Amino acid sequence: MTIDCDFPGGNILLVSRTEDALMLRPDLRDTTQPWFYWHFRVRGAAGRSVTFSFDTPECVVGALGPVVSLNGGSNWQWLGAEAISGNGFHFRFPPEALEVRFAVAFPYLQANLEDFLIRHRSCASLIRETLCLTASGREAEVLRTGCLTGEPRTRVLLTARHHACESMASFVLEGLLEATLAEEGAWLRDNVEFLAVPFVDKDGVEQGDQGKARGPHDHNRDYLDQPPLYLTVAAIKRLVPAWSSGKLRVHLDLHCPCLRGADHEEISFVGSPDPSGWRSAQAFARLLREHQRGPLVYTGACDLAYGEGWNAGMEGQTATTWASALVTGGFAATLEIPYALAHGTPVTPDSARAFGRDLATALAGYLA
Repeated sequence: MTIDCDFPGGNILLVSRTEDALMLRPDLRDTTQPWFYWHFRVRGAAGRSVTFSFDTPECVVGALGPVVSLNGGSNWQWLGAEAISGNGFHFRFPPEALEVRFAVAFPYLQANLEDFLIRHRSCASLIRETLCLTASGREAEVLRTGCLTGEPRTRVLLTARHHACESMASFVLEGLLEATLAEEGAWLRDNVEFLAVPFVDKDGVEQGDQGKARGPHDHNRDYLDQPPLYLTVAAIKRLVPAWSSGKLRVHLDLHCPCLRGADHEEISFVGSPDPSGWRSAQAFARLLREHQRGPLVYTGACDLAYGEGWNAGMEGQTATTWASALVTGGFAATLEIPYALAHGTPVTPDSARAFGRDLATALAGYLA
């Protein structure tokens, strides 16, 4: 039996092992605080029952256990809460399983984005452009959709993966963008131009980094008055002011919260320091509650205004704080999508995409 993480998005450290038990640890690399992202594969364990444990004081296994793939990462499913054992889980490998992958949540990598773009390659209202090249030479994409011919009535900025590990946010972004391309997105295509940055921390996503609390600061604390540390943030700060042209009405920065806990198992909005922007965000949130149809339910119970809870006294200017100065008559806000459970409902790629479509419906109502 072998264990490794030598593939895009892989992350694990092997601490010790016995015949049918592995002690593991997330590879924090340049993360300055404990965090919980891991993604690994096991080979040569067909037919065996194996216990995987993590030697961390913090919980690093979500409410539904790990996600598991039996076909090299093409398809995944939650293993289920019944498989959890302490800070770890049990797994019985099928007799024919040559390779099995495990991850803390559904991965979303460059290959997933390419699949999305292939599915919609015939859509004239979806354009892929290059934001910049990263420090490791990867292309950081920017996607434009909506009203791309003529002058739009208004503009919306969407960003995701400021923290590399927060993969469920990417499925929400997919669903939102798909809604702008569908029949029900006609009003959005006629009136609103969307600019989306799917991987702000592109290198971190592909390298399997935590991304959260990267030292000396992470991508979402890089929107300072001084030159940014990260090339993608610098490119966003160059592009967005010129692109917005005074018509930026909404910025949604899509994130995932902590792994476990009641406050982290609800979809929630997190406000910027602008009080009028927070009032506008709450008006949008009311529309979302009214129009949502998908399985993931947003209640607003865990929304967090600026200055409350952990949204107080944070060092470094965030993306939403920076973008709020560019927004006219609207809002910039962070939206947190749980990793595993949202108001008691499992978060999956399909349910997250459905929530993205609900966001698009609410945006159409708000912007109209």
